Amino acid sequence: EVQLVESGGGLVQTGGSLRLSCAASGFIPDDYFIGWFRQAPGKEREGVSCISSKDGSTYYADSVQDRFTISKDNAKNTVYLQINSLKPEDTAVYYCAADRWLALILHRLRGDEYVDYWGQGIQVTVSS
Repeated sequence: EVQLVESGGGLVQTGGSLRLSCAASGFIPDDYFIGWFRQAPGKEREGVSCISSKDGSTYYADSVQDRFTISKDNAKNTVYLQINSLKPEDTAVYYCAADRWLALILHRLRGDEYVDYWGQGIQVTVSS
């Protein structure tokens, strides 16, 4: 059974940085993507970024270009999301996810209800 466990969230001041981690366990096929979604209070969940387990290719939502960087450490089965220049509007619960079609889901070409695996989510709060 696949498990995704997020860590690294918390309270950060505007302009600060944060690195979220997603530790994966269980068998994840190498054609899967692992990525991040977020849900701000009162808003729909949105895709942030994802990375291919196979070749490390990365995808980002247009709304987070430049400030967010996704990476992975294969030896640790961990995916990271580095967030710089944090803004209050980045406040949200951040979810790790894994799915074969995550890149399509990220760009809203497929619904996120089809995501195979979700983490429990972690809170990121940016104070102004």
